[in-house]
Amino acid sequence: MVIAIGFEGSANKLGVGIVKDSVVLANPRITYITPPGEGFMPKETAQHHRQHVLSVLKKALSEAKIQTKDIDVVCYTKGPGMGAPLATVAIVARTVAQLWNKPILGVNHCIGHIEMGRLITGAKNPTVLYVSGGNTQIIAYARKRYRIFGETIDIAVGNCLDRFARVLKISNDPSPGYNIEQLAKKGEKYVPLPYCVKGMDVSFSGILSYMEDRTDNLLKEGGYTPEDLCFSLQETIFAMLVETTERALAHCNSSEVLIVGGVGCNLRLQEMMSVMCEERGAKLFATDERFCIDNGVMIAHAGAEMFRSGTIMKWEDSTVTQRYRTDEVETTWRDD
Repeated sequence: MVIAIGFEGSANKLGVGIVKDSVVLANPRITYITPPGEGFMPKETAQHHRQHVLSVLKKALSEAKIQTKDIDVVCYTKGPGMGAPLATVAIVARTVAQLWNKPILGVNHCIGHIEMGRLITGAKNPTVLYVSGGNTQIIAYARKRYRIFGETIDIAVGNCLDRFARVLKISNDPSPGYNIEQLAKKGEKYVPLPYCVKGMDVSFSGILSYMEDRTDNLLKEGGYTPEDLCFSLQETIFAMLVETTERALAHCNSSEVLIVGGVGCNLRLQEMMSVMCEERGAKLFATDERFCIDNGVMIAHAGAEMFRSGTIMKWEDSTVTQRYRTDEVETTWRDD
């Protein structure tokens, strides 16, 4: 039996999660929300995490109904992410590991998403589309590592959506991507946009620049509504993601697709991907916002898997890194 606590704070979500043998005991989370038209900066985000981390930790321990002596391992997000928020949460994880005299493990944020997705959905060996504010990758497991088959060559899909939300001054509560999704449901007219797939990789910065330059004109003179623009952006960038995922699915001869990461909550993306999966005789797996959006329990679960397989971390290695590749991690807990 392994009970693990996980600390996540790589971006604007702060979460502390506790798992006991792959069963979720607690998963409280709090989000740093900025005013419409503004993004979140590292310094202010780290400040937010410092203010709230102890209350979220207390809430997790009371929800899980466990004592600190019951915990076997303390896990935290090592990277990738924003430097200051990552460091803030890592300091708390290191402190409690010393206070409670527990081993500590740094978890790759992307692998936390993948392992949580596999646990919740029951997907065995899927081709993974990992889409969030800071990451866009098409991943498949092979020979003890999660291999990256394709990725964004500039900005992440979530970043593209968030920055377009700022152009339209859309609210950041609960998240800009969610509000774009709701507006897109009412969109009717499609604006032709640049479609940028380069082999297995995708590029979103050109589409974003195109929209930033033309939004005012499209709204005032083009006869388009904000809803039309949200609809057009979603349809275009999601089609790019489905195309590259389909290619990886065919290459790996896989029969499962798993969508993880914050943008993975988007029902339109899930719908488009399910059409592709049906045509290929594959099965789509996706989760809801409890586990798609950054959370502490995904770090706890991935850390517990590492701990169970014998992974240990030296104290001097319990640092953070803003760039921590998914394929850098040896998946000691998988033997398929």
